[in-house]
Amino acid sequence: MERVRPWRSGLKPFGLDSVRRVRELEGPRSRLWRAELHGTPVMVKQLVDAPEAADRYAREVTSLRLAATVNPPVVPRLLDTDPDERVLVLEYVEHRHPGPDWRVDYAAALARLHAAGHTAADTETRALPVWSGPTGDDIEALLRLAAALGVPEPPGVGAELEGLVARLARTTNRALLHGDPCPGNDLHTADGVRFIDFEQASLGDGLVELAYLRIGFPTCWCSTSPAPEQLAEAEAAYRAAWREATGTEVRGDVTDACAGWMLRGDALVPRAERGTVDHLARVPDADWEWGTATARQRLTHRLGVVADRSGELPALGRLAVDLRTSMLTRWPKLRPLPWERPHGS
Repeated sequence: MERVRPWRSGLKPFGLDSVRRVRELEGPRSRLWRAELHGTPVMVKQLVDAPEAADRYAREVTSLRLAATVNPPVVPRLLDTDPDERVLVLEYVEHRHPGPDWRVDYAAALARLHAAGHTAADTETRALPVWSGPTGDDIEALLRLAAALGVPEPPGVGAELEGLVARLARTTNRALLHGDPCPGNDLHTADGVRFIDFEQASLGDGLVELAYLRIGFPTCWCSTSPAPEQLAEAEAAYRAAWREATGTEVRGDVTDACAGWMLRGDALVPRAERGTVDHLARVPDADWEWGTATARQRLTHRLGVVADRSGELPALGRLAVDLRTSMLTRWPKLRPLPWERPHGS
């Protein structure tokens, strides 16, 4: 890990010599302190992992400033920064374990967050890259998995997959995407949901993150599946909040986004393990736990979602049905994803 100077040395210009540190946590990419500044609780975050730290810091600062325009708030207030030390000083907000209908509040706040990018000027978003979706390599990995499980390719599935990847790549939407909108990165407070940790933020189509609710939070340790009626209520809340914030309707549905997440073997492992091997190729021989679910649990759930929403992707829907059936036949003890998020997340 990169050596960094103590955070206090970088915060003197902000008058933080009187900060009293309450608690320190250390993770793989940042250091975090809960502190008091003149009697007011704050969070101090320092990004410490090179070489991507400067990029992640720029994404986070840019996102927090863009989202600060949203009312009611959807992020903690950014109180100060020190770019040289890659330090952020943030308002402290108290998280409460959310109730059973938390997805509805989450979805509405997510829409308002996304809308902050939709209305922003280019000069305000230059630090944010465009979201990148699945590629031809992901298509090949899925078809190799089908062959390994003895599932034939339905006629036309290759063309459907190529069209899917092309559509996901050419979106012109400019939603402010969180990049990792997982349980734990959403703080449920007395005043609404606030999102934190924007190191992976980008610009793109908000549907790729609205799809998290349906596809099972693909980049997250906490993978859950809601009851159908709550999912419908949450997706309706997202569309209503987007309409109120932008004066426009959400274009399209989550079918392509869900299919895109199904393709991505990297969405079966934590971030540190992504981009290393073909994780779909591991599924026939191994099942591994990540957070609340195993890789095979996650994949069978995603296949089921795509199978249920395959009206415009009939060949891919057929493949999803056959792959899921094959997996459940081989591994009949696979359980559905949990409905509830763990307490404390």
